[in-house]
Amino acid sequence: MMLRTCRVLYSQAGPSAGGWQPLSFDGAAFHLKGTGELTRALLVLRLCAWPPLVTHGLVLQAWSQRLLGSRLSGALLRASVYGQFVAGETAEEVRGCVQQLQTLGLRPLLAVPTEEEPDSAVKTGEAWYEGNLSAMLRCVDLSRGLLETPGTTGNILMQLKVTALTSSRLCKELTSWVRRPGAPLELSPERLAEAMDSGRGFQVPCLNAEQNQHLQSSLRRLQQVVQHARAQHVRLLVDAEYTSLNPALSLLVAALAVRWNSPREGGPWVWNTYQAYLKDTYEQLRRDAEAADRSGLAFGVKLVRGAYLDKERKVALLQGAKDPTQPDYEATRQSYSRCLELMLTHVSQRGPLCHLMVASHNEETVCQATKRLFYSMWELGIPLDGPVCFGQLLGMCDHVSLALGQAGYAVYKSIPYGSLEEVIPYLIRRAQENRSVLQGARRERELLSQELWRRLLGGA
Repeated sequence: MMLRTCRVLYSQAGPSAGGWQPLSFDGAAFHLKGTGELTRALLVLRLCAWPPLVTHGLVLQAWSQRLLGSRLSGALLRASVYGQFVAGETAEEVRGCVQQLQTLGLRPLLAVPTEEEPDSAVKTGEAWYEGNLSAMLRCVDLSRGLLETPGTTGNILMQLKVTALTSSRLCKELTSWVRRPGAPLELSPERLAEAMDSGRGFQVPCLNAEQNQHLQSSLRRLQQVVQHARAQHVRLLVDAEYTSLNPALSLLVAALAVRWNSPREGGPWVWNTYQAYLKDTYEQLRRDAEAADRSGLAFGVKLVRGAYLDKERKVALLQGAKDPTQPDYEATRQSYSRCLELMLTHVSQRGPLCHLMVASHNEETVCQATKRLFYSMWELGIPLDGPVCFGQLLGMCDHVSLALGQAGYAVYKSIPYGSLEEVIPYLIRRAQENRSVLQGARRERELLSQELWRRLLGGA
């Protein structure tokens, strides 16, 4: 009701009737959470800001199991890191977590904590990928079942990791060919989309027999996930990964988009992720947005800063290659800002055919997005509760998420779920990739401390 009234008044008076007032990320919304939750959050975020714990997390976990036993070690993890960042193991536990988020004005973005590390020799074979396919299909069903009545935007969202369904080695091989001039015609989104639809034998001349067989199986798995997600009205947000894989991942996403992001399907059902810390992201995003517009396809984007900065720079240094990342924080901030402006313009021009998730833990970025949306209500016709939403990780940046949710914005929390054995290695890898975010959560820790002291002293 508040949002509808705001839009009516704004359409009548325009922006001159009242200037934009930034949201207050001062932790005031913490009053919505219990003291136990806040205490755990403060403890875990302080632990995660300690570099040795993040760097040697897997080793420390192994020692904890040896010294304390699996049962006690597991109980400590469940009461701390697991409880902070994971929804639970069973469907009932996940549902309870999501219901709690909904009472806070937040929405779920489920993530299966399964992936293949580049050049991994441990997890190989079609059986592993087929098992991940089953997990993805169950995640689609769980995502749909959690929200029997979709929100005002009609969006149920879920994360998809392509390297859980196809080999990272094949993605590297495809990337090497996609980047070459005169790549085989078979490596076009249209030809791959035809192969997905037909299900018949598909051969790429630059691949050997084993690679072609794995590609066919991978295309079938991807098609099956999207087909099921479309039937369940769940939109899939494909995660970005390393630069050695991303061109292949974007090719596969483009092929899925040809089939599933047409207006007749009511898309976009498949979104791609763009990492602003890479130098070529803005141009890539511009080209993709314009190509989708020309083809009449719906276009979905999750815009992130990126999580593989240290690894990307190390790999470039070792290979003697050009560093693909932005030189510093300010350059990354400007890149994110340009990409955000570009996408908001496309959203205003294409309406429901263009969707954007502003996935950021940065207060400045979120402020820029809310300010732009405020004026876009009048200038560009973008509704506040329309095709632009926000995203943060479960257990982090709650002072921003809660403020956005209480103001009526669509806010999603990325929610991994599963057993301790599945999730803890996944969380440690995410922590290592996001160590700058974890170490930079100082303001959130300060706000948590202030709120806990206020409660301890009985403040109003």
